Amino acid sequence: MAHDGQSAMTETPVLEDLLSLTMAAIHQVEVLLATASERVRGMVTDDGRVSGALLEENQTAAHGLAWLATYAESLRQMQGWAERLNAQGAFGEIEALIHQIAFGEYLWQTYGGIPISQGEILRPQDIGLTQDDQRALMSDAVMTLTQTGNTQAARVRLVELMQDNTGHATFGASGLDEELEMIRDQFRRYADENVIPHAHSWHLKDELIPMSVIDELAEMGVFGLTIPEEHGGFGLSKASMVVVSEELSRGYIGVGSLGTRSEIAAELILCGGTDEQKAKWLPGLASGEILPTAVFTEPNTGSDLGSLRTRAVKAGDDYEVTGNKTWITHAARTHVMTLLARTDPDSSDYKGLSMFLAEKTPGDDDNPFPTDGMSGTEIEVLGYRGMKEYELAFDGFKVKGENLLGGVEGQGFKQLMQTFESARIQTAARAIGVAQSALETGMQYALERKQFGKALINFPRVASKLAMMAVEIMVARQLTYFSAREKDNDRRCDLEAGMAKLLGARVAWAAADNALQIHGGNGFALEYQISRILCDARILNIFEGAAEIQAQVIARRLLG
Repeated sequence: MAHDGQSAMTETPVLEDLLSLTMAAIHQVEVLLATASERVRGMVTDDGRVSGALLEENQTAAHGLAWLATYAESLRQMQGWAERLNAQGAFGEIEALIHQIAFGEYLWQTYGGIPISQGEILRPQDIGLTQDDQRALMSDAVMTLTQTGNTQAARVRLVELMQDNTGHATFGASGLDEELEMIRDQFRRYADENVIPHAHSWHLKDELIPMSVIDELAEMGVFGLTIPEEHGGFGLSKASMVVVSEELSRGYIGVGSLGTRSEIAAELILCGGTDEQKAKWLPGLASGEILPTAVFTEPNTGSDLGSLRTRAVKAGDDYEVTGNKTWITHAARTHVMTLLARTDPDSSDYKGLSMFLAEKTPGDDDNPFPTDGMSGTEIEVLGYRGMKEYELAFDGFKVKGENLLGGVEGQGFKQLMQTFESARIQTAARAIGVAQSALETGMQYALERKQFGKALINFPRVASKLAMMAVEIMVARQLTYFSAREKDNDRRCDLEAGMAKLLGARVAWAAADNALQIHGGNGFALEYQISRILCDARILNIFEGAAEIQAQVIARRLLG
């Protein structure tokens, strides 16, 4: 790793020993995680069971444990990535720098404090760890990596190598197989040619993504990518959808989110629908002829879906829906709503909820909601504008009885829960795409902008920002790919998907914020794309489970 006559990792052993060091460091982190889990479990357990009240009372500790476990899993997946590349002879200098910087930084944060949001640093004592416990990290491997892994010399050298790789899909080998890399190249080219030149204009004008783009995505198979072939799709892996979402979101998050709508609707039907419902809806979803929207959230419930109040009352063989929904994405021009409503009026929790495939007529600019029994109002938003957000009101809106998902009432929440893994994997993928967009935009500006006689990229702190973006994107990417592989192998992965979403959202926001900082005052101007990327990045920490909810879910799974 020579750089100006010096090694970027001056005090560490030769490159061949890096993977041995990082493997040894993971073991020490796992020891610390086991201790922290025991301490937090003691805080939240009552009579041998995890207590909801104690979990809330010790929320910082519980959420901190979730973040520590996320870091441990991230380092494990980075190790797996590095070892696979090394076995293939593809673990070069850029990959080694990413690997050592990731370990150097995340090990230091594990020891001193993990940033769980702006202004919130999770300290070891917050999860019941003492200085004696922390000594688990004082091994030779951890000490070497923390002292020499993430240095200015390493970051500057990484950015030098990144400049030689501008235009590539990722900085450093992603570790995907040839088929997935071919898919990535196809959608990267599409985003470069058909999305990026127009995305900022769509954002500034607050326009819907043109139907021509949706038609092109349909022709490319985006909407049927993971739908089984017998139902009109391609039957490809969740990993393929991750790559597609990542690359399209790199172009514009709205475009990257179009496929997610259809995938989640299809998964609801595949998991919970009748044979007749699968035959009716899945081919149209796969072809893009049927565009869906998810209608779950209500004005006063947010993440507390068990408290939904929208009612679906039986009227003969059919249902009439009354109530209000909010934050409904792409509601106007879609054909079907996956609508969650309360069918048991005597219930007050999730057990009384049912899911409907509620048909509607697509609207246009003049009449966005022409279907009888429903109306809508647009919610003006900072970013994530390409599909628009709406508040919907239902007053006697009619749903056919045959469109009760699965044909049995009271299964709605359970059916929705079955889609959470895929939804969060996809959100993590979109976050990676947005972060990659921020990195590329910030790097291009740093190369072109001259100050004090040289390009911004030649200033170490600017280079360091870019380097850390590349490193953390790779960490989030590997965690997301891992969760997708688990899903493809039919293994429960709500924990891994939640971790990928939790970390990915933070990485996207940090990348966008730092890329805007590199732009200086120009970044605050609407004409510069980074202003849009920042707005788009901000939503990722909120939808599909806010960061706090996500940490709570992870903690409950960890504690059992």
